[in-house]
Amino acid sequence: MRGRSALLVSECQRGIMEPGMGGFPALIGQVTDRGIVPRIARLAAHFRALGLPVIHLTIAHRQDFADVLPNSLLGTLARKHRMLVAGTPEADIIAELTPAAKDFVVERSSGLIGFLGTSLDAMLRRMRIDSVVITGVSTNVAVTGCAMVGADLGYHVVVAEDCIAASDPAIHDVIVNEQLRMIARISTAADVEAALKTT
Repeated sequence: MRGRSALLVSECQRGIMEPGMGGFPALIGQVTDRGIVPRIARLAAHFRALGLPVIHLTIAHRQDFADVLPNSLLGTLARKHRMLVAGTPEADIIAELTPAAKDFVVERSSGLIGFLGTSLDAMLRRMRIDSVVITGVSTNVAVTGCAMVGADLGYHVVVAEDCIAASDPAIHDVIVNEQLRMIARISTAADVEAALKTT
């Protein structure tokens, strides 16, 4: 961890994580099996206690999906099944991670990565953030995308591995060990908490 840090909570929304509501049952299973939600909640509370920003990165599609292109499988599925429409319960952040009053929510209506087409980078720079700690879902899309773009933008990127999940545990392991470790520091929620105490 270098300099001032922020916690990024990626796509922890009802329509992605909540059983019976999400469109990806295997991902929901891994979120539950890995127990990532309680760890994210504890980490968020730790950041808040230290006066460090907690930023929720969410998807909230327009009703008409006018800016969602069917140029990816996720874009195609979102349009076809009208997933994560702004103002619907599916777009809400899960109850366990309800933003605190001082948290930030960076919402995007299209795209796969929270850094692109949003105010996230400008917001982090205004708050003089040097390091970002990434949590949430999914390992193989938004988490890795944010890690790559964040590193390219000059942030020190930390991925709390026990706070992320993918639909397939084997794919998760390959991405963490063969891809994410090349661009980010792989850590745990407990290690991030300990590191913040010493900075």
